[in-house]
Amino acid sequence: MIEVKGLYKRYGDLVAVRNVSFELQRGEVVGLLGPNGAGKTTTMRVLTGFLPPSAGTVRIAGHDLEHASIEARRAIGYLPETPPLYPEMRVTGYVSYVAAIKDVPRAERAAKVERALVACGLTEVRRRVIGTLSRGFRQRVGLAQAIVHEPEVLVLDEPTAGLDPIQIIEIRNLILDLAQEEGRTVLLSTHILPEVEAICQRVLLMGAGEIRIDGPLEEVKGTASLEEVFLREVGPRAADDTGALPA
Repeated sequence: MIEVKGLYKRYGDLVAVRNVSFELQRGEVVGLLGPNGAGKTTTMRVLTGFLPPSAGTVRIAGHDLEHASIEARRAIGYLPETPPLYPEMRVTGYVSYVAAIKDVPRAERAAKVERALVACGLTEVRRRVIGTLSRGFRQRVGLAQAIVHEPEVLVLDEPTAGLDPIQIIEIRNLILDLAQEEGRTVLLSTHILPEVEAICQRVLLMGAGEIRIDGPLEEVKGTASLEEVFLREVGPRAADDTGALPA
C-alpha cells in the first residue's frame, strides 16, 4: 500500500532524507520513530504530497505520487502534528467541508461524516465551534478529517498528542480497528514509545535522514526494551547525526 524507493529530500546542500526505502502492506500498523531532526516529518510530508522528493519514487495504493498525484492523494488520510483546523467553523460543518474537498459523493457525504464523528467520539460536540474545544477534542477533529473519505492509507503524526489517558486508549483502539477490521494501512509517527509497543507490529527507526532499523517489533526489541534500542541506535552516544534537517 505504501512503496518507497531511494527517497531523497535535499534543501540546498543539506540532506533531510537520504536513500530511504520501505514498503507497508495492507492492514499493517507501523511505527515511525526517531529523534528530532531524524527526517520523520519530512518523510511523511513527501509521502502525502506536501513536499516534492528530490529523488526516488513513492507509490500509494498502487498510484505513483509523481505521475498520478490526484489518485495517490485520494488514497491517503493525513493527520499532521498540528491538525489543519478552521477554529471559526463548527465540528460537523468542518468535517463535511473536508469530505467535499476530498470528493466524497454528495449522496454518501452525510453518512460518512456521521461515521467519522462517531468513530472519533465527537457526537457530543458536533455543533460546537472548533475554537472553543479542548486540545484533545481538536485532535479528534483532526483525526476525523483524516478518515472521513475512508482512505486506504493513513499517515498520522503524533495522533494522541494532548489527549488524556482515556482518550489515548480510545484513539489507539480506533487505529487498531481501522487496520484490523477495515484493512487500512497506518504509518504512525510518535515520540511515545509505549504507544508503539501497544499498537504497532513493525518499527521503522530513522536517524540522520536514514532508516537505521526496519523490522517486526518483537525482533527489533529482542531481549532489550524499545527505549534501549532507541538509545543505542540514535541516542546521544550513537554515531554523529550531522547533516539532517530538523523534521
